Amino acid sequence: MPILTRVFVKTALVYLIAALVAGMLLAARAVFDLADSLVALTPVYFHLFMVGWVLQLIFGMIYWMFPKYSRERPRGNDAITWMVYYLLNAGLLLRVIGEPLQAAAGDVWGWLLPASALLQWLAGALFVINTWPRVKER
Repeated sequence: MPILTRVFVKTALVYLIAALVAGMLLAARAVFDLADSLVALTPVYFHLFMVGWVLQLIFGMIYWMFPKYSRERPRGNDAITWMVYYLLNAGLLLRVIGEPLQAAAGDVWGWLLPASALLQWLAGALFVINTWPRVKER
């Protein structure tokens, strides 16, 4: 298994645990009537689960298992895939930090969410650019 796949998969596993913790806090809020500030965890939970766990796991598996690009560069450009990894995770961490900050302090931190979305979009676009040539007939 290539190192990039291992990094994506292990990071995805960390985000799975984080998403489950956020989900437990949200469930505890409903049961124990905890502070309303935990409502900001709802989008954090979904992003940790869908982007952190699911998307990152899919990216790692696609990087590993899709047909080879060429003999010299079987998985395309590794530098681009590292950029995908860093951009995706930076965007996700900005989202995890930005949602509660915006809920608590208002528009002062509002810039974090579009910045997060831009980083994640760039990661997705770069992933498609690097993976597209690998989608081919035998």
